[in-house]
Amino acid sequence: MSAALRPEFARLNEIVAARRPWSHVMKKGETLRIIDLEGQQAVDTLFYNPHDFAERYSAQDTVAAQGAPYLGTGTKLMSSEGRVMATITANTGGRHDTSAGACSCESNTVRFGHHTRYMEACRENFLVEIAKYGMGKRDLVSNINFFMNVPIEPDGTLAIVDGQSAPGGYVELRAAMDILCVISNCPQINNPCNGFDPSPIRVLVWPPMA
Repeated sequence: MSAALRPEFARLNEIVAARRPWSHVMKKGETLRIIDLEGQQAVDTLFYNPHDFAERYSAQDTVAAQGAPYLGTGTKLMSSEGRVMATITANTGGRHDTSAGACSCESNTVRFGHHTRYMEACRENFLVEIAKYGMGKRDLVSNINFFMNVPIEPDGTLAIVDGQSAPGGYVELRAAMDILCVISNCPQINNPCNGFDPSPIRVLVWPPMA
């Protein structure tokens, strides 16, 4: 961890409560750290170009660019326009998924039964947060699931299992352009992505390092 990235030097240092959304515009060169405070907490995340929301994170281009399905240190997060939005510069939280997507009221119903229809879900969190910027359903795309462990089974299906991140695990990203970061601190309680117990996270942003 760089001495320049000490919490007291951060220009933003916030707790995102369990189950809640969050967003913030970062400037090119700034560093974002997402800390899994209690461990095994999935953090669903999207990125947009704040000057043109039509340009946004592309899971497909990111996976194709690195030739691997999971995100880790060195991964370049690609936009729908083929540009690098951010680079993962540090990671102590295990591997990160960008294939399984976000939970929704509809998927909860299909997977876990009609009694889950009105439970909180990441897709709904995303819609609430991006509405602040004038966006809607058409602007949602495949997201990153930081700290979420999604192994690929031999038959090609995706499994959601216990997360690998310990309490205090973190991931850091350096913005390669101005980006709007939108987070849903996943409220899912029906599968083990959050250890069946959603918990808070901490987000910090530092200005560009000299």
